[in-house]
Amino acid sequence: MNGRLEGRVAWISGATSGIGAGIARRFAAEGASVAIVGIQVEAGESLASDLVAAGAQALFIECDVAQEAQVKASIAETVAQLGGLQVLVNNAGIVHVKRLHEYAEFEWDRLMAVNLKSIFFSVKHGLPHLRKNHASTIVNVGSVSSFVGQYATPAYTASKGAVLQLSRSIALDYAADGVRCNCVCPGITDTPLLREHLNTKPDPDAALAARLRRVPLGVALSPDDVARAVLYLASDDSAGVTGTALIVDGGYLAAAEWDRPSSSQ
Repeated sequence: MNGRLEGRVAWISGATSGIGAGIARRFAAEGASVAIVGIQVEAGESLASDLVAAGAQALFIECDVAQEAQVKASIAETVAQLGGLQVLVNNAGIVHVKRLHEYAEFEWDRLMAVNLKSIFFSVKHGLPHLRKNHASTIVNVGSVSSFVGQYATPAYTASKGAVLQLSRSIALDYAADGVRCNCVCPGITDTPLLREHLNTKPDPDAALAARLRRVPLGVALSPDDVARAVLYLASDDSAGVTGTALIVDGGYLAAAEWDRPSSSQ
């Protein structure tokens, strides 16, 4: 590793599994002190212990990011325990597989609070600390659904479209403070969230195979594939980049309709 985040403190939401855990591992390997923020206590504590055992500075903070008071407290604890704050990663997210008319109001509100309002909370309470540094970064995790629709996930798709637009607004509003904000938009990634979605299908493996036929590279991304993109936007490697989206999707958005052939012949 190159130590690209040496001396920096990162607050990462939804970091107890999947993409978030991949980001925490990648950041720790690059020298960051990491606050693992989420609601899965056992998984979060286990990940923090693993990172500490490997020589990193890390802690788990139990936090429901849909609750402003908890987000505020988690950022305060991050600063107190790790000595500052230079990087915010808003990765927490949930998905419901149902059509719009099937939603209850509380389900819509909960998803929007976790996927979108949580970014408002983290930026609001993280900004006073981010402003203290010569260069701070915010990376929000969107989706290919930030750009295109997806069947039976209307709230998720709406929230991820909003995450991209909110990222652009944050970039504009706080550029003069030396804060950069960008959005990483992953495609099909092998995470517990994906598996939860696929398990609503009669044959989850067949459903995944059908989806991957529309991906030019033909494989699902790993959490670390996405984490490397987040690392780029969080580090000085992207010093001139703000207000943009980095799509990591195996080529999924490159074509409107495309079935991957069985061979190149």
